[in-house]
Amino acid sequence: MSEQSGGRRRPERRVSGQVQRAVTQLILDRKLRAGAPLPTETELMEDLGVSRNSVREALKALQALDIVDIRHGYGTYVGEASLTPLVDGLTFRALARPDGDTAALAEVLQIREVLEEGLVRRVAGTLTEAELDALAAVVDRMEAAGRAGEPVAELDRDFHELLYASLGNALVPQLLGAFWTVFLRVAGARGWTDDPTPELTVRRHRDIVAALRARDVEGAQRAMSEHFRGIEARAATASPERAASHDA
Repeated sequence: MSEQSGGRRRPERRVSGQVQRAVTQLILDRKLRAGAPLPTETELMEDLGVSRNSVREALKALQALDIVDIRHGYGTYVGEASLTPLVDGLTFRALARPDGDTAALAEVLQIREVLEEGLVRRVAGTLTEAELDALAAVVDRMEAAGRAGEPVAELDRDFHELLYASLGNALVPQLLGAFWTVFLRVAGARGWTDDPTPELTVRRHRDIVAALRARDVEGAQRAMSEHFRGIEARAATASPERAASHDA
């Protein structure tokens, strides 16, 4: 009986995959933007010649990818196509490893480091004095927050997003935000709170700004690399054994 049940479901899954591709192509062909309404379930059933279950399974799968937004009682709309599924997948991938295994966290950091080292080279020779002043102002706010005993993590995030704003690439802050969120989720779940001193964070960001002011492309990349070396060194110690030794 289980084999028959599995046999029935496999073709349904193939049909669901076909419906997913058809709905995605419909969005592209009609050039629908986020928030635009999609055809009803009945219309999709008739247009595609499939069952209601196949349509619903396909739409649920697309909703998980943020390609569609199912609003119960209202209809189905084009989703934001955000990077939320990527964040959730990377977070799960990292947390699925044994508690003492920090390799997944190191991999996330490595990808972000490579991304930012390339990006900082791109903006190093193009940032205006006004843009550099804005970056320096964020670092000043970091310093003031640190002295007041307030967290500087969000200001750190603001700095990195502002650094690449002149590129006008909407995907850059989304990717940086995705990796940032994964890192914080995993670190929080692992109970890692061994943050650097605010003074160290401020100094590393001032070094980046100083190299950029000097139009020193290599220096800016080195400063960014040094910044990530510090994060990676701390991430490598994010283990239950170390946390237990601190508690002791």
